[in-house]
Amino acid sequence: MKLPIRVVCIAYVAILLFSCSPENIEDNISSTDKEFVVPEVKSIEIEILELINSYRVSQGLNVLESLDIVKSQAYTHTDYMIKQNNMSHDYFHERKSYLIANAGASKVAENVGYGYSSAESVVNAWLKSDSHRRTIEGDYTEFDISVEQNKEGVLFFTNIFIKR
Repeated sequence: MKLPIRVVCIAYVAILLFSCSPENIEDNISSTDKEFVVPEVKSIEIEILELINSYRVSQGLNVLESLDIVKSQAYTHTDYMIKQNNMSHDYFHERKSYLIANAGASKVAENVGYGYSSAESVVNAWLKSDSHRRTIEGDYTEFDISVEQNKEGVLFFTNIFIKR
């Protein structure tokens, strides 16, 4: 009788030891524990941030500072949109939660775009849209942007704003 119990115990321990792999452990780590990627800043991104800040100043609003952790979230989303070949706000809640938990944000918003060929064209389009303009004029302290190009040369944009 002791032998079957011992065999069951050994089998149970073996299952526990071999069922957990590093991949499974990684999958269970929340997004707040993952490192963020900050790609090299592109001249079009600098231009967009400068255009937005110039517009804000012309409206009597504060200048926004760029922040790497915001850029990392913008980059991740831009990369996602390119892979989907679709402009979207998919998973915005996850980006927002991440920035609240890891950047101390109390407020988060984003503008996205695709197909524009210059900094001026995308910023002008956002300013002509009431909802995008409200985001640009919002009560924020930091922001950043990611601009990436798909295989066909089409530019995708994610601009995230936070208030701390």
